[in-house]
Amino acid sequence: MPMQQSGDHAPENDESTPEEAFALAYQRLRANLEVELLDQVKSSTPAFFERLVVDLLVAMGYGGSRQDAGSVLGRSGDGGIDGTIKEDKLGLDVIHIQAKKWEGAVGRPEIQKFAGALQGQRANKGVFITTSTFTREAKDYAGFIASKIILVDGDQLVKLMVDHNVGVSTVTSFHVKKVDSDYFEGDAS
Repeated sequence: MPMQQSGDHAPENDESTPEEAFALAYQRLRANLEVELLDQVKSSTPAFFERLVVDLLVAMGYGGSRQDAGSVLGRSGDGGIDGTIKEDKLGLDVIHIQAKKWEGAVGRPEIQKFAGALQGQRANKGVFITTSTFTREAKDYAGFIASKIILVDGDQLVKLMVDHNVGVSTVTSFHVKKVDSDYFEGDAS
């Protein structure tokens, strides 16, 4: 039997179960999809990005229908708030949205402006979504202030998009099954 050359690709762990190999393959597929999806989002127009944000929030259960879910997106003179969405289908509370397509990290000053805009609206809940990242100072500030501001960076954005089927479609679906021992429990011979 010939020895394996160092350049040959042999399984690194022959003891992994088929379920473990499948899970690893799925993780790789998902990671590649998320990278491709973020590139696509970053290349979209600002108006499309704002619509995407509303579509995602609706898919996550906010606002009810697409028609009445989001409002005031993209208007000028917005006072630092890009839009609003109902927190639930009845509209018992409103969440204010800031959607920014950025390349560099979003810093504390931008979060402070958004928090100030929330105060100006007598609002206490906001979501700041960006295609980039947030600085440590921005995250610390959002966690410190009285207003509840959720920060969603580009990586989390695409994970949520995949989880809620926004901007993606299912190619193949697999159901991994096992024997249901409870079903056979009553079969006493």
